[in-house]
Amino acid sequence: MPLIASVPVDRMKTPYPRRWWALLVLCLSLLIVVMANTSLIVAAPDMTRDLSLSSADLQWVVDGYTVPYAALMLILGAVGDKYSRRGALIAGLLVFAGGSVMGSLVHSAHAVIAARAVMGVGAAIVMPATLSLLVASFPRAERARAIVAWSATSGLGIAMGPLLAGVLLKDHAWGSTFLINVPIAAVAVLASLVLVPPSRAEGMGRLDLVGGLLSVVTVGALVYAIIEGPHFGWHTAAITAAAIGAAGMVAFVAWELRHPSPILNVRKFRDRAFSGSVLAVLLFFLGAFGTVYYATQHLQFVLGYDALATGVRLLPLAGGTFLGAALTGLLTPRLGMKPVVITGMAIGTGAILLLSRLGDGSTYSAFVPTLALLGLAIGLSTSPCTDLIMGSFPEAELGVGGGINDTAVEFGGSLGIAVLGSILATSYKTKVGSALAGHLPTQALDTAKDSVGGAQAVAEQVAHNPAGGAQQAQALVAAADHAFTHAVAHTSLIGGIVLAVGTVLVAFILPNRRPNAVAESLDSEPEPATASTR
Repeated sequence: MPLIASVPVDRMKTPYPRRWWALLVLCLSLLIVVMANTSLIVAAPDMTRDLSLSSADLQWVVDGYTVPYAALMLILGAVGDKYSRRGALIAGLLVFAGGSVMGSLVHSAHAVIAARAVMGVGAAIVMPATLSLLVASFPRAERARAIVAWSATSGLGIAMGPLLAGVLLKDHAWGSTFLINVPIAAVAVLASLVLVPPSRAEGMGRLDLVGGLLSVVTVGALVYAIIEGPHFGWHTAAITAAAIGAAGMVAFVAWELRHPSPILNVRKFRDRAFSGSVLAVLLFFLGAFGTVYYATQHLQFVLGYDALATGVRLLPLAGGTFLGAALTGLLTPRLGMKPVVITGMAIGTGAILLLSRLGDGSTYSAFVPTLALLGLAIGLSTSPCTDLIMGSFPEAELGVGGGINDTAVEFGGSLGIAVLGSILATSYKTKVGSALAGHLPTQALDTAKDSVGGAQAVAEQVAHNPAGGAQQAQALVAAADHAFTHAVAHTSLIGGIVLAVGTVLVAFILPNRRPNAVAESLDSEPEPATASTR
């Protein structure tokens, strides 16, 4: 008897019967993509020590994943639409698992960066495929609930990555954190063959390869400039990348406006609901990713929690996300999309601003409200925006729709980590430099100014000096902790202001619509059919 998943969904007279099981597979695939970044955050100290990473090396270990991930999603989403969405999901999981195995075996900074880049390519295939398969498998009446579950998985991944990595790091080296992904990817691949229906766009025609190439160049160059410029200065490479990104964007828009079958219909951005939703996703993840990035460092370096304890203390984020996801399913049909999204963004703004009150005596309890409220805001805001973005694309462009949504997430996250991380580093460097000037040799001072982890490494060396070394080391650590705490508070204030301005902007752009207006307009259109993989 053939498996149900072998029957194309467009040939089924009733909704795909295993769609909720298929959703579980899609959420599992999403989970490892999110965990790949968050697990690395708690593994970074061990990796830095073992590989003698500079701050630039560590930055690119993190962002070697981000550049191909963000740059390739649009074109790879379109490839999945044309040839096979399920095939794209499986291929992406295999590439991702291969990069993970590679990362667990290598022993140099450049090799780890290369492994992370391979994982980024796999993630760029997986992410748009998960959303396009979700929309293709669910009727419109159930789609919002499915997207709520998909969005809640992102919050779970943010918390589960550090937690699982912390468990492994108790008894294993940092390479083990890469292997978290492999068994999950293997289960997802096998389950995809049984539970996920074959799907592809019908009558799509030839791919817009020029538009796809321009999108890769544009997004890749802009993300590279965003990462490199704020952290390491606007040198020739960063300025050139920014210029290429700007020129590529102009060329991409011009090409897409003239192409009879563009990879992305850029005229969609004239729709205030669509453009406002994309902007909301981008701005929200700018604030959320940046905040989690430096909050995790504070928990580890200043409060002294190990990797496992840090992962456990991020769990309020996951709890808040699940609560927010549950509430958005209840509130959006009653209040409409705009009030729910703006409320979520306002809560997120308040959560980030709470950390601006951080002081030297602050403990973990100061972070609990921020993490819980930030999770609540993620659950409230992202699901309605994702639902609207995906609902704006016809069946033939579902992978492209997923690529747009996920590019906004990753682009916003990259901006948050780069911009807020740069503000954090500058504030810390200025504060600790003024406190330690004249008390350390030049080289040691430069190391201490580079990061709070560097200051702790210098303190360990100073402590071995028999002539008052222990006391000097204690003073150095205290100065570094004070400087980093001040930097977190300062950065949180700026991040909160940025998200507050973004909230006002999104409130202005999003149209006022009565509840269910979007759903009713969509229900007036025929239900899209999803064609089979041949």
